[in-house]
Amino acid sequence: MNTGFPKDFLWGASSSAFQVEGAWDKDNKGKTVADYNSFKKSHLQADTKVASDFYHNYEEDIKLMKELGMKTYRFSISWARIIPDGEGEINQKGLDFYNKIIDKLIECDIEPFVTLYHFDLPFKLVEKYNGWESRETVYAFERFAKICFKHFGDRVKYWQPHNEQNLIVRVEERINIYDETDSWKIDKMRAQMDYNLCLAHALAVNACHEMIKESKIGAAVSSSVTYPLTSKPEDVYAARMNDNFKVYYMLDMHHYGEYPGYYMKYLEKRNIVPHMEDGDKEILKKAKMDFIAVNYYRTNCAEALPEDSQHPFGLREGTVDFSMYGLFKMSMNPNLEASEYGAAIDPSGLRVALNEYWQRYHLPVIITENGLGAKDILEDGKIHDDYRIDYLRSHINACKLAIEDGVEMIGYCPWSFTDLLSSSQGFNKRYGLVYINRTDHEVLDLKRIKKDSFYWYKEVIEKIGRASCRERV
Repeated sequence: MNTGFPKDFLWGASSSAFQVEGAWDKDNKGKTVADYNSFKKSHLQADTKVASDFYHNYEEDIKLMKELGMKTYRFSISWARIIPDGEGEINQKGLDFYNKIIDKLIECDIEPFVTLYHFDLPFKLVEKYNGWESRETVYAFERFAKICFKHFGDRVKYWQPHNEQNLIVRVEERINIYDETDSWKIDKMRAQMDYNLCLAHALAVNACHEMIKESKIGAAVSSSVTYPLTSKPEDVYAARMNDNFKVYYMLDMHHYGEYPGYYMKYLEKRNIVPHMEDGDKEILKKAKMDFIAVNYYRTNCAEALPEDSQHPFGLREGTVDFSMYGLFKMSMNPNLEASEYGAAIDPSGLRVALNEYWQRYHLPVIITENGLGAKDILEDGKIHDDYRIDYLRSHINACKLAIEDGVEMIGYCPWSFTDLLSSSQGFNKRYGLVYINRTDHEVLDLKRIKKDSFYWYKEVIEKIGRASCRERV
């Protein structure tokens, strides 16, 4: 039986610190941008104070991961739990917490897969330096990365410097741009922060390769696959440029050490070229990714959007799926069904994305996020989420087809292992294979309840594992 998946394929699941840990200020942890943003919305949805309370339940959760048959667990380390103010004293209790997680994972034969920065910049760096706008934050991140490599690198092989840098910079509150209303000033700050994130990424990659023998480190990208709304040539070009501006400009920087020409043209025409220093190019070009981590949820359509006297080239409208004058206007695909939260469901788009990344960069790929957010209903102590099973089945099949196309793929980690604090809809929007018994405004008992999708995914991993064993024989 040919499953399409390699025998050492990393079947897993993902999470992030601020969305699952809770204990936001326990054991000396500092406040983060994610905490700050969540507290502003506490009257509307759950915040980071408890979340899924992984901090106090990690042993139970990891035992469930073992029961599921997971080969890897992709999680993030909270920078502010290790260094509360981002750049000062190291918090031993933070190191102890992550050491316990890593040791427990290894005890359960689960490969730790670590993200260093997942939307949770220490807030003291915002107050002191305006976050990623300053190179001081870059150097603080490099130090944080080296501390993690030193303390955890003997047991952690797989690393990501940032989660979805290309998405972080689209959402002003995630890069602590709160009060500025001038679009040009926002874009100028955004461009500088984006460049500094690239530099921080490169410094972390270089340090990882130097400090940890046989380590693997790569970028985690928020995937964009865009179809032209019509067959008009200008719409085809608009679709291509949308993917360029939302994915490939960043991956090109990480892979080649410099921005592509179309992106430099945009920065120059918009008069927002970031400050770069002598020596940066050497750092950026030295940093070589070992893989590309793909976070995939949906596809979109684009059509041409001409600039005019009121809307100059490069002006943005929107945030995550922004439109840009002179290049592209975004829309939903009328040929696809969408989730109840508005994301187009398109497994074929995942196959397209994986092929595209492989052909452009010839680097192994791993899915680090892919999932369906839904209002799961607890009935008689069970969650019957056939809709999630259908979603995962179709996307796993897309991975199989991509492998058959020749893509080197090393793992699949759906989002998420447990229900967690969704950035936009709290616990009303659930992604997990395991239900967390709480609501946005009532913590309840936080009981872990395995969904139907848990049992289905467990069977998938078992079946493919058995087939791989037979093939080896």
